[in-house]
Amino acid sequence: MKTIYLDCSMGAAGDMLTAALYELLSDDEKIKFAEKINHMGLDGVTVTPEESIKCGIKGTYIRVLVDGREEGTGDHDHGHEEHSHEHNHSHTHSSLHDIEHIIDDLDIPDGVKKDAVDVYKLIAEAESHAHGKPVTDIHFHEVGTLDAIADIVSVCILMEMISPDRVLSSTVNTGSGHVHCAHGILPVPAPATAYILKGFPVFQGHISSELCTPTGAALLKHFASDFCAMPVMKVSGIGYGMGKKDFEQANCVRVFLGEASDADGEVSVITFNVDDMTPEAIGFACEALFKEGALEVYTVPAGMKKSRPGTEITVICNTKDKDDIIKQIFKHTTTLGVRERTERRYVLDRKIREVDTKYGPVRLKRSEGYGVIREKWEYDDIAGIAEKTGCPVKQIEDSLNDGLR
Repeated sequence: MKTIYLDCSMGAAGDMLTAALYELLSDDEKIKFAEKINHMGLDGVTVTPEESIKCGIKGTYIRVLVDGREEGTGDHDHGHEEHSHEHNHSHTHSSLHDIEHIIDDLDIPDGVKKDAVDVYKLIAEAESHAHGKPVTDIHFHEVGTLDAIADIVSVCILMEMISPDRVLSSTVNTGSGHVHCAHGILPVPAPATAYILKGFPVFQGHISSELCTPTGAALLKHFASDFCAMPVMKVSGIGYGMGKKDFEQANCVRVFLGEASDADGEVSVITFNVDDMTPEAIGFACEALFKEGALEVYTVPAGMKKSRPGTEITVICNTKDKDDIIKQIFKHTTTLGVRERTERRYVLDRKIREVDTKYGPVRLKRSEGYGVIREKWEYDDIAGIAEKTGCPVKQIEDSLNDGLR
């Protein structure tokens, strides 16, 4: 599975995400991207990738000029130029309708337009919550300027060009301290950023600066399907997207592109005990958990208090499904509490193909990865053949295996 993994240990901003994804392109693709973004119809805006070095690491910095001037050149304490909260052009306040109209008029694919508008809708919802106003009454300040539109559209174009099967992100460093914006001095993360990242793993770290901007947060929320540790990947490309400011730690978003199993990754292991359920009720509960998306469910006999015999039930699920799984546990079992821990899961890639045999088509399951290849006939198919022929299952398996040699 073609996977993009975003390392946001120094936060995220639209320009940094753009630069990191840009580095994944081939030389010809970089030229095509520059042509697309600079000729899409955003008047007065030019986007120029430049080499940048932070803490001895070479990467790309995206310079956005509006009418020949770089946005965010005023005095402010911000690690990323895309959201300098005292822009020279920040007197222009745009509504969501204005932004949608600007994006709709751009010469870009419809899918890119939709992604860009959806990102702005996330920001509008966050601003609406922060200011206690309807979305229709929200007017963007910093995120409504032309350079911010260029950042968002750039990331959407690059995602379309790279076309990953999935995008994953690390835990996000929001930064700490305070930031100056159009509304005054606000704590970091800014209220809109905090709202967008609600429900996702974040931390503040030791750097006193705004590391994750509302635009960066919205792009992550829109494109990333999970926030987790990096899966096992066969990496084919690495990109470094640099911010403008210098810190003791390299101020960059790092992105990995490669092939990864869709089953590897972080999982939640949920365990609980019951001592007052029948085996039939436990079986029904286990099936319900599988239907809810559990990866594995298994039971172990357990000795409970007062020497009562009971059952320990363990459920393994994707972390994003944890809350739904826990609801089903309380719905279908008598337990009063569950225990949860996070673990890493590594599995072989599994594929099923149909093989023509003397018995007719039979499914063959193939597992591969980590230097191992295993094949096994689908038991239900073999059992069906055994019923029809009256032959033992082992004899049918041996005959099918001989046919493969």
